[in-house]
Amino acid sequence: MIGFIGLGIMGENMAANLLKKGEQLVVYNRTKAKAQHLVDNGAVWAESPQKVGEQADVVFTMLTDPSAVKAVVLGEEGLFSGMKKGSLWVDVSTVKPAFTKEMAVAAKKHHIRFVDAPVSGSKAPAQQGKLHFLVGGDAQDVKQITPLLEKMGQSVQHMGENGNGSATKLAVNMLLVQSLTGLSEAISFGEAVGLNAEHLMDVLLALPVTSDIQAGKRDTILQQNFDPQFPLEHAYKDLQQISETAYEAGAPLPMTNSVKELYALAQKNGYGKKDVAAVYALLARD
Repeated sequence: MIGFIGLGIMGENMAANLLKKGEQLVVYNRTKAKAQHLVDNGAVWAESPQKVGEQADVVFTMLTDPSAVKAVVLGEEGLFSGMKKGSLWVDVSTVKPAFTKEMAVAAKKHHIRFVDAPVSGSKAPAQQGKLHFLVGGDAQDVKQITPLLEKMGQSVQHMGENGNGSATKLAVNMLLVQSLTGLSEAISFGEAVGLNAEHLMDVLLALPVTSDIQAGKRDTILQQNFDPQFPLEHAYKDLQQISETAYEAGAPLPMTNSVKELYALAQKNGYGKKDVAAVYALLARD
């Protein structure tokens, strides 16, 4: 039995792919209604993380931030209170590497194996089973879960020890947010000097200065339809984690910290629940 905790935009689709591809699933989410579709299709509902741990040999968690992970794992009726010795916890949340290493120590104390395996991808790739897993942990544990990861994604990159998966995910999101901010700023600039936004967008996307991730946001930006594939508030949270991690490591991040403040401003102006590309709306508004 596979456990899955955290059924938001990403988690619900990841769990659905496991279910569709033949895995027996036990699920928990703070809001039970978000699990109903999975339950209707054969998943077992658990009343607490503890109950998930009691029934599953491998448990995935996809949660918002470190405080949510800690509450689910170590809180009252938490996951660790139910998991059997030697079972395996896989955290696919985007969290700081320092926190991931802290959770690895906690898991070891409870005789639980642990892998950090955050994902690169948003809502559509999660639905399509085309995520990229960035993995940290023991090689044998990674080998065990790889067939499960392949049911949710198209690639698995083992980056080394616990924490390295989380660190790689932060580097990925750093580039993601910078690239979308750059495209948004270029289009906003073009409009300000009298260029047609659609024509400019198509010219930029045909040149080697742009990337697939930017091309994927073409219609989102031009139509200003910011239905959240990756909510801006989550991007801002990740930028804050990147900034904190860089401070701890003594790494200068002049570009990323400037972008972080722009996203703070976007969130303050009501764009937090919208897609990450809504930073364009902030830059382009009158």
